[in-house]
Amino acid sequence: MARLSLPLALRWFLLGITAAWLTGCATTTAPGKDYSAFRAAKPQSILVLPPLNDSPDVQATASVLSHTTLPLAEAGYYVMPVTLVTETFRQNGLEIASDIHEVAPAKLHEIFGADTALYIKVDKYGVSYQVINSVAVVSVEARLVDLRTGTKLWTGQAYASSDEGGNNSGGGLVGMLVTALIKQIVNSVSDVSHPVAGVATNRLLAVGGRDGLLYGPRSPKYLKN
Repeated sequence: MARLSLPLALRWFLLGITAAWLTGCATTTAPGKDYSAFRAAKPQSILVLPPLNDSPDVQATASVLSHTTLPLAEAGYYVMPVTLVTETFRQNGLEIASDIHEVAPAKLHEIFGADTALYIKVDKYGVSYQVINSVAVVSVEARLVDLRTGTKLWTGQAYASSDEGGNNSGGGLVGMLVTALIKQIVNSVSDVSHPVAGVATNRLLAVGGRDGLLYGPRSPKYLKN
């Protein structure tokens, strides 16, 4: 039986289309972060500034701030004590996060002696009632700045929700409405957003991942990522 073959011109055309498609796939791959400035700076200490709060909940700044020290310390960095930092700012007439974020990096380095500062912003914090559900949501973003030069070393963002496990309530629509109402009452009398802020903050400050922070000098994994 005779074998069918494509005309030479058509074969070259198909090869060209395939090559163009493969090239397109390669060029659309998202590049990783550039860590060259981070590695060159070799930061050892981090000053965490009070987070800016773009949410309507006044507890957001304190809640997120309270979750920052542990993941940074476990990553291998010396973290300036939050209480000491807060009191130092207060003694200098700075108690509002937005004012503190406006202080020049060189001035922060002079006062605290830290290599870097972590600037955090809370985009979302709080509970929303969604007819058949009540969900606590926290969204944060941050940048790490070298206080000696003013250079931005890293940026990141993270999100967490109290409903990440999904809503598996039974009992039909009435059951879901009752469950949502109960959750709303519980959320109203307790700060359910606080543990969610812990999840979001730990995700934000995670190390070793594709876009996360690099390990600090006190970590056995230092300079290995």
